[in-house]
Amino acid sequence: MQDAITPTTSASPDNHPAQLTAARPTPANARWLRPGPVALALSTIAVLAFGGYFAWQTWFSPDSSARPVLTAVAERGNLEDTVTATGTLQPRDFVDVGTQVSGQLKKLHVDIGAIVKARDLLAEIDASVYQAKVDGDHAQLLNQQAQLSDKQAQLALAELQLTRQKNMMREEATTADALQSAEANLKSAIAQRDSIKAQIQQTASTLRGDEANLGYTKIYAPIAGTVVSLAAKQGQTLNANQQAPIVMRIANLSTMTVQAQVSEADVPKLHIGMDVYFTTLGGSKRRFYGKLRQIPPTPTVVNNVVLYDALFDVANPDQTLMTQMTAQVFFVVSSAKDAVLVPLTALRPAAAKPSGAANARGARRASGADARNQFADGRALLSVVDAAGKIVEREVKVGVMNRVTAQILSGLEPGEKVVIGIKTIAAAAPVQSSSSLVPAASQGRGRP
Repeated sequence: MQDAITPTTSASPDNHPAQLTAARPTPANARWLRPGPVALALSTIAVLAFGGYFAWQTWFSPDSSARPVLTAVAERGNLEDTVTATGTLQPRDFVDVGTQVSGQLKKLHVDIGAIVKARDLLAEIDASVYQAKVDGDHAQLLNQQAQLSDKQAQLALAELQLTRQKNMMREEATTADALQSAEANLKSAIAQRDSIKAQIQQTASTLRGDEANLGYTKIYAPIAGTVVSLAAKQGQTLNANQQAPIVMRIANLSTMTVQAQVSEADVPKLHIGMDVYFTTLGGSKRRFYGKLRQIPPTPTVVNNVVLYDALFDVANPDQTLMTQMTAQVFFVVSSAKDAVLVPLTALRPAAAKPSGAANARGARRASGADARNQFADGRALLSVVDAAGKIVEREVKVGVMNRVTAQILSGLEPGEKVVIGIKTIAAAAPVQSSSSLVPAASQGRGRP
């Protein structure tokens, strides 16, 4: 048999085309390239086995009630349906303390973290310029008051002169011109007196303003609280001509406000007065409780995502909570205490048929929609495993639900097993026989 194999010739440029035809396999060589009877038989058996298993799974497999199922036990517990959000903490009552006058910040009497009371002295601004203005106003006011005394004396003299001229006119001892001059002098004296009075009022008003500015050089605490930030340093020059510069912030930390940002899709689930709680990073899972106080109507748009602020207050008597802390917020939409609970995957719509239970669960997961919408009427179906191991369909009344668990109001008792899915059997992989492989021609050897 060794002579049945025809040797191949290298395809070099020196070879003649006639010699290249010798490289083609001969009928005797091609016989070994075809699979033998044993290989064909094994391949046919593997294909038939796989096809038979597929046909059995498709047309002859038992229904879901006879297949192995996954179960869960109904238990009692507490359940909450919540809307989650992330927020930050801010003091509910705080004041940015600024200055109404310009000048050098001469003295700071407090530091960050200092606890102050209302009307405590916080800082002082150089008051030399403002004190000088007040002193000048006082001097000008004294001068004008002296002028008023002079004008009043001149007015009294003008009145006497007019009276004398009138008496002499009755005796025809004076002229009409002298009487008219006396009347004019009286009116002029009255006008000069009134002018000085007006100047005195203006100077007094300027004095009050300058005294107020002098008082503003001392900055007092408007509220009781804690100094949480300092925006100016001692010795810094403050310019209050355009806007009041901020010196520090005082906050009352006994009550904190949580500002949570809620997605526009979840805002309709919120309402004023609903219960809400939150936890903080590193807070040892401690919960802080409050009630929703306000939802401002103006949203914040972040990367084309519309978010609404939801505000609520929480007591902070021990000042554990601090400014700008991050809060994981939970708005309690509904809750149930000591309720019978089952996994949400165990429920099916009351209109669904038992044979379609697996399909209903699969379609619900595939769609990605909120499965709770199917039970808005409060009715659902459960597959319950009885004491004999049989699966019984039962209609129940559903209460509070979240995305994982549902409350059963009636129709199920704690300890009963419910079906939550069907175990799948992996399909057998087709057997591939090594004898079905055809030897390559490049191996260059035949079967003995």
